[in-house]
Amino acid sequence: MEKQTLPNSTLVLIMGILSLIGCCCYGLPGLIFGIIAVVVGNKATSTYKLAPENYTGYENVKAGKIMGIIGIVLSLIAVLVVLWAISVIGWEALQDPELMRERMEDMQRQG
Repeated sequence: MEKQTLPNSTLVLIMGILSLIGCCCYGLPGLIFGIIAVVVGNKATSTYKLAPENYTGYENVKAGKIMGIIGIVLSLIAVLVVLWAISVIGWEALQDPELMRERMEDMQRQG
């Protein structure tokens, strides 16, 4: 029997790459793409483990899952940093550069 490509192996790889890129956009896109990469990657892994001799492309699944996990971790860090900035500096200061400069100077004087 001829080997066939593992279903969704390319999708997992692309979602893993997008999760790494998406973590730079305040974390939310990276979090979404990373979760998709891990969930679909787990399904593809279980399909592969049932009959590994029938499929190719498992390397893409492994790489995509690893990048998805890294993307999730980096995205969570980015989300936490954004939430910290909002709580410390304030939403108004993030929208007004002059007010942000004043609050940053206040933080420097205190610290």
